[in-house]
Amino acid sequence: MSQTPETNRPVKRSEVSKLRWTWQEMKNNKTAYFMLAPFFLLFIIFTILPVLLSMILSLTDFNMLEMPNWLGISNFIRLFLNDDIFLLACQNTLIFAAITGPVSYLLSLLIAWFINELPPKLRSVVTLIFYAPSISGQVYLIWKTLFSSDSYGWANATLMDLGIISEPILWFQNADYVMPLCIVVALWTSLGTAFLSFIAGFQTIDRSMYEAAAVDGIKNRWQELWYITLPTMRPQLMFGAVLAITNSFGFGAVVDALCGFPSVDYAAHTIMHHLNDYGGQRYEIGYASAIAVVLFVIMYSCNVIIKKALSKVGE
Repeated sequence: MSQTPETNRPVKRSEVSKLRWTWQEMKNNKTAYFMLAPFFLLFIIFTILPVLLSMILSLTDFNMLEMPNWLGISNFIRLFLNDDIFLLACQNTLIFAAITGPVSYLLSLLIAWFINELPPKLRSVVTLIFYAPSISGQVYLIWKTLFSSDSYGWANATLMDLGIISEPILWFQNADYVMPLCIVVALWTSLGTAFLSFIAGFQTIDRSMYEAAAVDGIKNRWQELWYITLPTMRPQLMFGAVLAITNSFGFGAVVDALCGFPSVDYAAHTIMHHLNDYGGQRYEIGYASAIAVVLFVIMYSCNVIIKKALSKVGE
């Protein structure tokens, strides 16, 4: 609620136009907006403008060498009706996101809840143990060694010693194994920034709230989690959800490190791979922009759904 300069009387938003009310609020809080200006400037330049530019280029056949030619929705028609690889990429991406997104999110939350109950010194050690795979550059090397395609790979050697198989399995060259293995590795490395934010969120909860809840009838730890802990941690939950969605839809690095590009029979080919193929190798920027717009719409829709779901927590 702002104040008019003439009477110093609080002005209700209904009394003035939305534009005038916004301008008055900005004048009253000009110092805060001045401090936020660098972030807003960078956000507009590196996030808003690229998204808008991508939407415009998705309607053209721009190739970075010639001026764009207007095509309308032809790129999208080609994408959904004539590009079988894209449809396969959508299927793979949705399968991967449907598994890794919710599982990694719940895994991060439950492990963070468990770690929060530990003594401070032990908590630091356990946090490092769980967080280390997400920052280790050698994690892919470990998995490639474990599932090496020759008889010296740990998985093949063990299975052959047990008599389960008679010859080595080509793990990352077999379409039947590529996607499951990539999902397992993605889950192994999923305890990253969101995991740390959950731990920080648990640490900020006022313990007196649990005492008051016990007086009001909360009987066990699960009720404490649902009615006290999770509603208090809504900002961290939303932040973690955004990261989980972003990681689950942009997991191309995992496949590239384990299977190369493209993966065998496109078994783990995703929307991100399709985008990089047309944008980074073929330089069909207009078509790549159409792929990016589709991915943006999918991720934005998931964020809206998750936000509505989290608003129900604790009800």
